Amino acid sequence: MATPFPILNTERLHLREINLSDVDRIHYFRSDKEITKFIKRSEPQTFEMAVAHIKNINSQLKKNQSIAWGIVLQGSTELIGSICLWNFSEDKKTAEVGYDLDPKFQGKGFMSEALKAVLNYGFTQRDFETIVAYTDYRNIPSKNLLKRFGFIPSHTLKDTDNQNNEVFYLNR
Repeated sequence: MATPFPILNTERLHLREINLSDVDRIHYFRSDKEITKFIKRSEPQTFEMAVAHIKNINSQLKKNQSIAWGIVLQGSTELIGSICLWNFSEDKKTAEVGYDLDPKFQGKGFMSEALKAVLNYGFTQRDFETIVAYTDYRNIPSKNLLKRFGFIPSHTLKDTDNQNNEVFYLNR
C-alpha cells in the first residue's frame, strides 16, 4: 500500500501533491525569466518538459527519493509556488530543499511559512539529520530566508554543476 502524501497546512497555506492538472503553473515556474534568473538550465523549458517534470517528481515520491509540494493559498487550488525535499542521501539522513514562488507572492512571508512547515516535517517526520540548500550567491532574498532559519554557509560543500551556487546546511 502506498504511503499517503504528507499534506501540510499552515496559517495561510496548503502544501499538497503536484499533479498533471498543475502543468500550466509548473511550466510557468520553470520557464519564467524572473523566477528562473538564478537557475542554470541547459535549455529553455517547454510544456512537454513540465509534464515530464511532474511525472518525474511523482515517480521519485513513489521511490522515496523526494517529496515535492505545490504551495496554494488556503481555500484556493492554484499553485503560487512549490517546495521540495529531494536528493535524499542513500542512508536517508540528508535531503536538499528547493523552492520557487510566483513573483506576485514574493516578499509576503509565504515561502518562510512553507519552509518552516517543510523543515519541521523533514526533521520530525522523516528524521533527516541535515537539510542542505543550494542558492545562487546573487539571490539575496533566498540567502536571507535560509539564514533566518539558521542555515549555515558551508565552506566544504560545493556545487560542481554551478559555480554561482553557495551551499547552506541546517542540522536537526
